[in-house]
Amino acid sequence: MLDDWVRHHTGQPADFGGALARAGQVSAAHVARFRAAPYFARRPPKSLDRDAFVGFAPDGLSVADGAATLTEMTAVAVAAARYHFPAVAHEFLVTGGGRHNPALMDALARLLAVPVRPVEAVGWDGDALEAQAFAYLAIRTVRGLPLSLPGTTGAPHPVRGGRLFETG
Repeated sequence: MLDDWVRHHTGQPADFGGALARAGQVSAAHVARFRAAPYFARRPPKSLDRDAFVGFAPDGLSVADGAATLTEMTAVAVAAARYHFPAVAHEFLVTGGGRHNPALMDALARLLAVPVRPVEAVGWDGDALEAQAFAYLAIRTVRGLPLSLPGTTGAPHPVRGGRLFETG
């Protein structure tokens, strides 16, 4: 949601270095409404997609305040997930572009109250990890194996996905 907000309001693909979020103020009202979304109370298995929180955009805020609010909402979503873990997490490793955003990393550390580090801290390549995950899913698709399982996403049965396209 943060990247979409920044792209829409500035034309930039992300809040690089957390500059916008650090210049803004968090809207407690927007965060509270987001935190109350039914998704967070549902027990796993569950999944969502990019449209799951349509309607929670911090409309009416300045660009910086919206970025600060969405950064906080992102950290709140991660913090809410830990209540469903089978054991207490003593550390969080962050991958994706968010690991380069000090505002997000600070918000995560504050809300999680445990060390929060980029995946490079344990020798993983944070720029390749997502691509590797999608390659794994692509191989499962080619082999006709399911991508979603009842125990992980709550799907009613194992579900295959993806489409193969030939180019040339």
